[in-house]
Amino acid sequence: MVNILTNTDYRELVSLMKERFVMKEEKGLEIKIKRIPDSDASGDLDPRVKELLIQQQQNKPPIDIDISQLPIETIRSFMGFENVDVTVEEIETTYKTIEGRNGKIPVRIYSQLKGQQMPAIVFFHGGAFFGGSLKAVENFCKCLAEKAEAVVVSVDYRLAPENKFPKGFHDCYDSVKWVHEHANEFNIHPDQIAVSGDSAGGNLSAACALMDRDLGTNMIKLQALIYPTVILSREINEYFTWDLHEYNIQNNHKLIESTITGLLELPDVSKIYSEQEEDLLNPYVSPLLANDLSNLPETVIITAEYDYLRLEGEAYAQRLSQAGVKVKTIRYNGIDHAFIDKIGIFPQAEDCAEEIASSIKQLFKNN
Repeated sequence: MVNILTNTDYRELVSLMKERFVMKEEKGLEIKIKRIPDSDASGDLDPRVKELLIQQQQNKPPIDIDISQLPIETIRSFMGFENVDVTVEEIETTYKTIEGRNGKIPVRIYSQLKGQQMPAIVFFHGGAFFGGSLKAVENFCKCLAEKAEAVVVSVDYRLAPENKFPKGFHDCYDSVKWVHEHANEFNIHPDQIAVSGDSAGGNLSAACALMDRDLGTNMIKLQALIYPTVILSREINEYFTWDLHEYNIQNNHKLIESTITGLLELPDVSKIYSEQEEDLLNPYVSPLLANDLSNLPETVIITAEYDYLRLEGEAYAQRLSQAGVKVKTIRYNGIDHAFIDKIGIFPQAEDCAEEIASSIKQLFKNN
């Protein structure tokens, strides 16, 4: 792994993240804006992000390759990023296979082995529904377990296109149900279960919260959605329109614009994930299109300033707030998509875990 921390100590940067923020109202939504930890620049990249993006561009093959035309297995092999275990305390990892309606589901369970009952966070990794892995998010999940003093259950759900919607989604919901039913086996408080995930995992978390409400099972008490994709339909809708002009870009224009639109280089996720076009209007595929978002659990939505998915994530936060759901919205300035994959490298990733942990502790402290 390339060490891109050249001038400032990583731990100092993480510490600075806690105090370098402003509260801002946009489109009726209050957003906690996390500033670049060691720079007052506005409309520009975090220097660590910029350095990494430049390195990646320099390492690209000289011949342009249409990523969307590559085999899925090849694209999967490009996903993820070598990151760092930032935990201080010992975190035990348990490998287990549970049963769901579609068969066996591998999970990894991270725990501090405390004597008392703890909250649980059921975590779904990102990867555009067809990639990603438990390994890629392992260090983030361990960090989350430590900071939240919780048991984190990371779910290896079935991937598309081999397993189209709703199989992967059902794996996720069935995993939440399994955690609730087997809470005592892992010192989990059955009434203190949260779901979380990044990108596609944020979508699956939101969908699980919707199904939990719709079925009246009431297992999920908090959803923490990290730069989630919440709409796969390409049809014009009343809630969200993507526009590059919504992004504040003052410097490094070409680099930032190519970073924001980089997700468009992937294959069409909507066609990979769903069997039929009408599925894309299903709220369990596109939560932003749900007619009713009331009575959902307390929510944390985390976005990245220069992420293609930022606008839809914040639109979802706005709709949830309008529906009476308690929502905390956090935007990390100067950073791009998939930043939790760089935990131990980008301080924003560890701070993201800290923010989720803080919300979980705040919610369950009196229970």
